[in-house]
Amino acid sequence: MNKLAVLLLFAFAAASCRNDQPDPDNGERFDKLAALYWEESLKLYPLSATYIGDNRYNDRLPNDGSQAFIKNARAFNHRFLDSLNNYAPSSLSASRQLSYAMMKNQIETALQGFQYRFEYMPFNQMSALPLTFAQLGAGTGAQPFKTVKDYDNWLKRADAFAVWADTAIGNFRKGMTSGLVLPRTLVLKMIPQLKSMQVSRPAESLFYGPVNKLPDSFPPAEKSRIKTAYAASISNVILPAYRRLADFLEQEYLPRARSSSGLSAVPGGKEMYTYLVRQQTTTTRTPEEIYQTGLTEVSRIRKQMDSIRLKVGFKGTIQDFFTYMNTSQKFMPYKTPAEVLAAFGSIRKRMEPNLPKMFAHKPKTPFEIRQTEAFRAASASAEYNPGSADGSRPGIFYVPILDATKFNITSGMESLFLHEAIPGHHYQISLTQENTQLPAFRRFGWNNAYVEGWALYCESLGKELGLYQDPYQHMGALGDEMHRAIRLVVDVAIHMKGMSREAAIRYMMENEAISKEAATAEIERYMGIPAQALGYKTGAMKISELRNKYQRTLGTKFKLAAFHDAVLKDGSLPLSVFEQKMDTWADSQ
Repeated sequence: MNKLAVLLLFAFAAASCRNDQPDPDNGERFDKLAALYWEESLKLYPLSATYIGDNRYNDRLPNDGSQAFIKNARAFNHRFLDSLNNYAPSSLSASRQLSYAMMKNQIETALQGFQYRFEYMPFNQMSALPLTFAQLGAGTGAQPFKTVKDYDNWLKRADAFAVWADTAIGNFRKGMTSGLVLPRTLVLKMIPQLKSMQVSRPAESLFYGPVNKLPDSFPPAEKSRIKTAYAASISNVILPAYRRLADFLEQEYLPRARSSSGLSAVPGGKEMYTYLVRQQTTTTRTPEEIYQTGLTEVSRIRKQMDSIRLKVGFKGTIQDFFTYMNTSQKFMPYKTPAEVLAAFGSIRKRMEPNLPKMFAHKPKTPFEIRQTEAFRAASASAEYNPGSADGSRPGIFYVPILDATKFNITSGMESLFLHEAIPGHHYQISLTQENTQLPAFRRFGWNNAYVEGWALYCESLGKELGLYQDPYQHMGALGDEMHRAIRLVVDVAIHMKGMSREAAIRYMMENEAISKEAATAEIERYMGIPAQALGYKTGAMKISELRNKYQRTLGTKFKLAAFHDAVLKDGSLPLSVFEQKMDTWADSQ
């Protein structure tokens, strides 16, 4: 939904409510519509159900690149948009008006996306069902392996994966015909990921992991059947599917992959990117506006970084300072992955006593810090995997550690923890999922700019939470903020201005303390998932802007914990809707 539409929607609601009270019967009907919308979406996207701990569809895997699926998804959105248009926002309560605005935004954005052939580039080195499927099948992720039915569910999902893989190959071929192909540099990363799944015996496969953990309560006959079935599935279904994907990419697709880096090089690419910017930022800001904001932020943060260089007495240039932080052994004190994980645990202990001053509520969902699995660590960033709403699965902060002896403390460990873990993603996602007063599609929904914006905003709370006392950790935090500002520049430049992969890597290394390997992985991420990286800074700047505005206008009536509660209590909203909601909250104070 564009900004004008949102403003008109809220203006209409405000004007109508002066004369009419919300209709309770209408509200109940709307609640049923919202519940049905969520239920139908889980059937359409069963992996979403698995990830929130809803196990009803754990045997399903949608063939989401097929024309039949796309037709059904389009019809699903049209059906609910038609139903939604039967309601006047003024007939709904304030909370339901937020649900109305969010649902309408989601549906209209989805419908706009169907005009682009995103299915012709079905996965890449970062956003890839083959990687997600491996996480699920290893038995350490969201897919449960507790009952016999759980084990049988996975076998059905594995059969569906083989079908999905063949459809993906067909879509890649359609992309080759139409000119919608991935950059060669990304394909070169994808092939080893797929080949890494191959083993000589089923028992050596990561997909055999659940068999190694068969519950003692299973009858011996069931254990024997499951072992045989899993060995057969791995040998005859799963590994051949990965082999077909790898062989196709290496032998047929790679020679046709493009040398360019951005979407503007493919037919209709600029229009695709402009759509993705709207989708990922939930604003009407143009790519050029975002690019200019990025340039301004890079300049501002660079001055702050230079002040720390002077504070610690470093005599060289800022680039020399970056090199010093990247290479000095004093900043690489760890010897084992366990020591790295323990260091993150220490950060948690130091900041937690200050949380009650800033948050009136804390999640009930358990939280863990884990090392990223070896099979995906080379291409992975640190990340948060949400826990389940019932608390049966913890929220997990994953840290990729390829070599503990090279893990650098100036990389922004404290700011990374605030972002990915507490109070960033863990607080926002868990508190929303635990809020049963929200309709399910809001409890489990995801708007990139809000979710990532909140997490980046949390990095700015470091000093208030007792962190960033060490100037090098503060430098790391500024480095993380700079990293997000650089994204506004290079993401747009790659996809709209013809910036090459190599030029983007150089720009990143000139403005932050990052190794060439890490900068390369980041730039290739932006190439693979265009515009996603724009949401962080866009959302964080909006939250900070509102906090500063309300501190000025409310004076002593402004309470930070109340502000944070208001930000988090209604779930992940589009930024345009979020700002209107927050202004209403401020008026109520």
